Amino acid sequence: MLNGGKLPLIAPDLLSEIIATASDIALLVSPARRIISVLVNPHHRSFGQLTDWEGAHLKDVLAPESLKKLETRISGMHGARHGDVAVELNHADQSNWEFPVRYSLHRIGSDESILMLGRDLRPIAEVQQQLVQAQLALERDYESQREMDTRYRVVMEVMRDPILMVAMGSGRITDINPAAAQLLGGQRSELIGVAVAQEFEGRRRGEFLESLANIAVAESSAPIELTAKRSGKRVFVTPTVFRAAGERVLLCQLDTSEAGMAATDELGDSLARLYHEGVDGIVFADGDGNIRAANEAFLNLTDTANIAAVRGRSLTDFLARGAVDLRVLLDNVKRTGQLRLYATRLTTDFMGQIAVEISATWLNDRPNPILALVVRDASRADTLRRPIGQPDDGVRNVMELVGSSTLKDIVAETTDVIEKMCIETALELTRNNRVAAAEMLSLSRQSLYVKLRKYGLLNKDGE
Repeated sequence: MLNGGKLPLIAPDLLSEIIATASDIALLVSPARRIISVLVNPHHRSFGQLTDWEGAHLKDVLAPESLKKLETRISGMHGARHGDVAVELNHADQSNWEFPVRYSLHRIGSDESILMLGRDLRPIAEVQQQLVQAQLALERDYESQREMDTRYRVVMEVMRDPILMVAMGSGRITDINPAAAQLLGGQRSELIGVAVAQEFEGRRRGEFLESLANIAVAESSAPIELTAKRSGKRVFVTPTVFRAAGERVLLCQLDTSEAGMAATDELGDSLARLYHEGVDGIVFADGDGNIRAANEAFLNLTDTANIAAVRGRSLTDFLARGAVDLRVLLDNVKRTGQLRLYATRLTTDFMGQIAVEISATWLNDRPNPILALVVRDASRADTLRRPIGQPDDGVRNVMELVGSSTLKDIVAETTDVIEKMCIETALELTRNNRVAAAEMLSLSRQSLYVKLRKYGLLNKDGE
């Protein structure tokens, strides 16, 4: 209780508790600069137990520069009971554990002892360190941003393709490169910030932005054709939409190449007409040989009613040799990328067969590669290639045996000729793949090698 503005007398043990609680650390120092007593705030346990400081000299617990600072401050008190300004000191004990403390100095008693009441500065130091790190990070981000902005600006300046950017929210041009500014008939400085719809004839802002956004999100669509007001040039705009800093932006590529657009459209139209109206069958299948699309000519070759009847079915359903033909096709086309004039027969839906030649291409420039087949009717070509009455060498040799050999010998010779011709044909179809040829002829691999040696079709160098 206060008495005439003065504090009442306080018991020593209670005074020690008050001092310890009012500060983080309190040191009672003798005039000889030895520590008489150390009081640590019980709620501030980061200091640990400092009882070993008692009786030690200040030079043993303070850094050298801090000891000099403390002596200077005590000398400047000139007999005053307390210092005007607090002093910041760095403690360093024998284990080199350093920590900063802000002390206020007070003279007590008649022997000039000093009571040092301290506040731990480590939390403040940590906050300052975090601020420094944050400042350094901001500076690094700023430098990185400057570098990226410089790169972006250089790319925009030197790019020959006309490009402009439009903010979807406002419909105004946020950036434009010199090539696009020249195409529109203005300067970059006067075009930035202008409503993009005003730069093209017959366009209102809302409808124009909506049409650009619809084209940008469509999977496949032609560019929009516009006429620039300032230059009067016809341009084709291809928009791309992206989001930056929470705002949608349209990146518009401008092009005046009417010939290129017309050629592209004409090529696509011609290819579509070739697919639907061509005389050769065209089939697209996946990597396992399952049909994904086929044209009308292929349906005619296989006597199939409609495309739904073939879509999803395997090519083995239509190839005369089934899985053998498909394996030969896939193995060769995946290895070389292309296969030309593979002779085989197609089986129709009514169990008929027709001779065909297949050319295959492996389109693997996509996540799901496509096998493209061109199927040509070869039934008439076989008749035209081999004139009637002119047998090949093998048949001619057999016919010459008539009159000089018995019928039994002639039949045996004929069997060998046909067998050799079949083996040669199988090797040719499989591009000398003997495993596939043996499977095609329903022979074991060993039997095929025996016949290859018999007819001199196996190299002497070995297998």
